[in-house]
Amino acid sequence: MQDRSLRGTITRGDDGRCATVFAGVAMNDKSSLIDQLKIDRPPETQSSPRWLKWVAGALVVLALAGAAGWLLAPKSVPVSVATAELAPADVAIGPGSILDASGYVVARRQATVSSKITGKVVAVAIEEGQRVERDDVIARLDDTNARAAVAQARAQRAQAEANFTAARVALDNAVPTFRRNEQQIERAVISAQDFDTAKATYDAARTGVDVAARAVEVAQAALAYAERNLEDTVVRAPFAGIVTVKAAQEGEMVSPISAGGGFTRTGIGTIVDMDSLEIEVDVSESFINRVSPDQPATVKLNAYPDWEIPAHVIAIIPTADRAKATVKVRLGLEVKDARILPEMGVRVAFLDGAASAAPTASASGPRAILVPPEAVQTNGDTGVVFVVSAGRVERRSVRLGGRIGSRQVVLSGLTAGTQVAIGDLAQLVDGAQVRVAD
Repeated sequence: MQDRSLRGTITRGDDGRCATVFAGVAMNDKSSLIDQLKIDRPPETQSSPRWLKWVAGALVVLALAGAAGWLLAPKSVPVSVATAELAPADVAIGPGSILDASGYVVARRQATVSSKITGKVVAVAIEEGQRVERDDVIARLDDTNARAAVAQARAQRAQAEANFTAARVALDNAVPTFRRNEQQIERAVISAQDFDTAKATYDAARTGVDVAARAVEVAQAALAYAERNLEDTVVRAPFAGIVTVKAAQEGEMVSPISAGGGFTRTGIGTIVDMDSLEIEVDVSESFINRVSPDQPATVKLNAYPDWEIPAHVIAIIPTADRAKATVKVRLGLEVKDARILPEMGVRVAFLDGAASAAPTASASGPRAILVPPEAVQTNGDTGVVFVVSAGRVERRSVRLGGRIGSRQVVLSGLTAGTQVAIGDLAQLVDGAQVRVAD
């Protein structure tokens, strides 16, 4: 068997190292191969200096402190400002509003006018917006049958009167005969049977007159009824007012009982007495104790928000609405104006009825101050305003009066020329920092 062991010789290299050669392969080549199989490790990094860690920690602490200071620092609230103005010298300072409510203009006296009988309309004499007076003709119904009934009733009355005349004649003829028979029976000239016959004739004649008289009365009543039906074909205005609705047209049927079909109406039109206009508002039952009869108030129409109309409480309806938890209050208007129309929306301010008549301000006496209403937090006849000065606000209590146009009257607690904040007043507190918005 051939010997496969390596045989080698030791040789010395130029660097003085000895290398063994096995079968022509140098040992140093084998070492290089082993070195290639080794994993190179990166050199160890040097540790960072200690002072860098302290600097980084200090920077983090400063950043956190700055963030906390920014969050805890007081913020300025953006507001708008208005300048309190001195009210004119001739402005009467009235009592302040203690309760506001919304409602509608209603007519205390209005009617949907209809006929008393069922019939066909032959003429309508009204239009929307037209003014009518009491007993003016507003419509006519077909009166053909009614006129025929009147003619028949008149004929029956004439017949009854003729029967009455005949009965009177018969009685007049029976009276002398009966008187003569009375004398003859006393002298025994005639028999009792003949006298009884004459008396029966007399009694029948007298009774016939009474029956004929009652028949005349019946005929007269029938004629009056027929004439009343004829008059009912003319529809008249029950009172003076303005026509707001025209409901029927010529050729339609009207019935006071119920609508009987597609063209049957229950009324001719609606008339409103404009002199009976008043205000109805629903007041929350929680605040109804602030309202009393004859209490003064001011009314503003939604259509004319700058027009204040004096009014007073007429009555408080003595029942509450369970669903809405409100009590209805009626108010009378102190002035009459063509601009006030039924069903208009209104805003009512109930004034302090306990306040005495307000004096008129004079040039020498104290004057009221006017500010925008949105600058005041109201609470009955008092309120709160925030006075703006040097970038901060001061909470100040004021006593309020009524409204003059779009301005709130301040009776005390504020002077002319003072700047007050306008905006979200709920965000403001006494001493808060503010920023005046453009």
